[in-house]
Amino acid sequence: MLADYIAPGIRIELKATGKIWMDNDARTKQIYMSKLMDITSEDRIEVLMPSDKGRLVLLPVDGEYSICFYGAKGLYQCFSKIVDRYRSDNMYILVLDLTSDLQKLQRREYYRFSCALELRSRQLTKDEQLLFMRNNNIRVSPGDNLQKGVVVDISGGGLRFVSNFQYDEGSIIYCSYRLPGSTKDYDMLCNVLKVSEIESRPGLFEHRIQYITIDETSREDIIHFIFEEERKIRKKQT
Repeated sequence: MLADYIAPGIRIELKATGKIWMDNDARTKQIYMSKLMDITSEDRIEVLMPSDKGRLVLLPVDGEYSICFYGAKGLYQCFSKIVDRYRSDNMYILVLDLTSDLQKLQRREYYRFSCALELRSRQLTKDEQLLFMRNNNIRVSPGDNLQKGVVVDISGGGLRFVSNFQYDEGSIIYCSYRLPGSTKDYDMLCNVLKVSEIESRPGLFEHRIQYITIDETSREDIIHFIFEEERKIRKKQT
């Protein structure tokens, strides 16, 4: 069932795949953020008409689009075709027929994006480790004496950071950081996968870590941040 994977209210991305417009039309290259409004059948959905800088983008009937859904169980993708559009309660709605099956999408979740973010972290206490062994979904408080490092790349599944201290491989650590322009602390428990000293900079250590406890909203925020930064880079390059 479609509703087992996606639900009204989730964020979506729309990207043109057909030849409705000329190749030099910017709308064929842009990826638009929107929202799923309704699932009317197993192969038809309604979504909010996207906007750009406060203005509606009137996507055309018969336009073909790839859709990426930010579902509660992860990212999903399929192809679609716009079959109608209408106005309801001051909202402009697109009606799309799904022309392919829903597929789980991993690309952005595990793509690592280079960045420079301050990371605060600490080793779990013995009591916290014992509690974690009993229930790996526990949340811990930041506590005191957080050590600082620098995140050098990030993904929806984990990150890599550099610091002047090192954790043991296989240990569980508390981590917290903020994305640029956000006031939200992204805090989670992570598994230290690999630690190595940087050859060119003795005394500095590279850590590769994997998220253990992370809510889907935070994961979506991280993936969306990566997507937006990639988009900005592509825009500068063109």
